[in-house]
Parts: sequence; C-alpha cells; structure tokens
Amino acid sequence: MFIQTESTPNPATLKFLPGQTVLDAGTADFTSAETAAKSPLATRIFGVDGVTGVFLGTDFVTVTKADAVLWEHIKPALLGAIMEHFQSGAPVIEGEQAPSGHAAHDGPDEDIVRQIKELLDTRVRPAVAQDGGDITFHGFDRGVVYLHMQGACAGCPSSTLTLKMGIENLLRHYIPEVTEVRPVAA
Repeated sequence: MFIQTESTPNPATLKFLPGQTVLDAGTADFTSAETAAKSPLATRIFGVDGVTGVFLGTDFVTVTKADAVLWEHIKPALLGAIMEHFQSGAPVIEGEQAPSGHAAHDGPDEDIVRQIKELLDTRVRPAVAQDGGDITFHGFDRGVVYLHMQGACAGCPSSTLTLKMGIENLLRHYIPEVTEVRPVAA
C-alpha cells in the first residue's frame, strides 16, 4: 500500500490519500479522541501524540496537528497508523454513519436555501475537498448564510478570505437575497 500526502492551505493540516475508498459517502469530522470512538481509523490516528483533529472524506484522510508539533516528527507514525488500519480489515466507522452534510431548513426561505445548497454542492464543496476539507450549510437568516467549516478548512488562515471573497461573492452573484456569509462553530 502506498499512501500519498498533500499539503493543504492550512499549515497545521496534512491530507493523506490511501489510494482506496475511505468513506462510501459523505464526510466525518472528529475534533477529539473522544468523538472518534466510533471510528477505528480515527482512533488509531488520535493515538499519535500531537494530533488534534481527523477528517475523513470519500478518498482521503485529513489530519490536523498541534502547533508545537512538527510534521516531520509525526508523519511516519501517521502513515503507519493509516496503513495498519487498512491492512487490518477493520471498518472505518462502526455502525451507522451519521449523515453528514447540510442542515435541514424549511420555512419561507426554502427555495433560497435550496439554491444555496445546490451552489455549495456543485461549485464550493468539490473545490474545498481538493484541499482536504468541507463546507456545509448551517442556516440562513435575513440574508445571512451560516456555513460550517470542517477538516483543513477549520482554522485555516485563508478560510476568512475563502468565505468572504469566494463563497460570499458567488452566492451573492447568483442569489440576490444573500447579503453576507458567516462561519459557525460545530
């Protein structure tokens, strides 16, 4: 098994490509070892000192480290943990995977929200997945779109620029009712 690595715009996050499917659909975001209990893969990765986050996509694993830790010190252990997991035959996630993605929204703005989600799915999410992250719809209220940033996008120095100059401009261009985009915590 050969695992490729890619840097991301977030210097604290590295993207690992194991060359096989990680999740059949959706994503999974683990911000601590406790939240990773249902994922044998994420649990192994959190076993490496200095890991602060694990994000799973369809064909990649994104790992976030503590600022004081150097990649050259933990990268070999992370490669080993990922390789051991896939060679073990254990599932990536045990039991039913909670659906990941956009929050539900109904009410008077239902048509606007449907348009927002469609633009996010077709124009934004594929691009941020390339960087090892995900951005999902959280809410819409009086012209303001609330988005949840995960994986490499969470805590990335360029995330504010991505939200304001990229996503906000895109949504405002296609949907005049959108006036602003703001990030939300999980």
